Amino acid sequence: MPNNLVRLQKFMADNGIASRRKCEEMIEQGLVKVNGETAHIGDKVNPKKDKVSVRGRKISVQDNMRYIVLHKPRGYITTMQDEQGRKCVAELVRDVGVRIYPVGRLDRESEGMLLMTNDGAFSNAMTHPTRHVPKTYRVTIRPTITDEQIAVFQDGIEIDGRMTAPASIRVIDKSEGRVVVEVILYEGRNRQIRRMFEELGIEVARLKRTAVGSIKLGMLPQGKWRELNEEEVRKLMLAAEKGGRRDD
Repeated sequence: MPNNLVRLQKFMADNGIASRRKCEEMIEQGLVKVNGETAHIGDKVNPKKDKVSVRGRKISVQDNMRYIVLHKPRGYITTMQDEQGRKCVAELVRDVGVRIYPVGRLDRESEGMLLMTNDGAFSNAMTHPTRHVPKTYRVTIRPTITDEQIAVFQDGIEIDGRMTAPASIRVIDKSEGRVVVEVILYEGRNRQIRRMFEELGIEVARLKRTAVGSIKLGMLPQGKWRELNEEEVRKLMLAAEKGGRRDD
């Protein structure tokens, strides 16, 4: 882009304010100013020269990028604040030292690996619908699942009038009234796994995300977080690039 200009919502997202979509909403609501003037959708800024503020607070250009893996417990919502006073993941990362935000979502009753960052470009690469970064889940279902249902799950199920992308599913453990399966998704619709099983008449008793790309949750305790190292960040970005090329 000429003269080092970038779209305002991208500048905001890249500096940890929120997702691009949320940043666009803030602009539309008149909460964002550029050099003292109320901003509009479509505005561009020079990160080195322009002064951007949200609700009167100046945005500081991020130079300390952080990449976190959090083991989200059940009962926490994936947000940094909640008007209803519910427990949210922000409580678990207060000691990180900089403002970070979730990459994607895990619903309230789900648990496991949640990426968090203040790098908008990384967040966008992980969550963009064309990227298809694989996410692995360990799911306990009831009462059972048949070979025919497994085949339907793998091929795709219609949700909200649109078929889900092909998924991987394999049985890990099977006992009376209970089956544990591993599911790998290449897209991330809202409550997708739960809704896919619901369409098959199967109850999800427990859902845990265990990996994103090749990065595993491992033995990280519930409610705790750790930094991603440079190699892990590189692998995730490569997975996003590879996923994007699948649509070329």
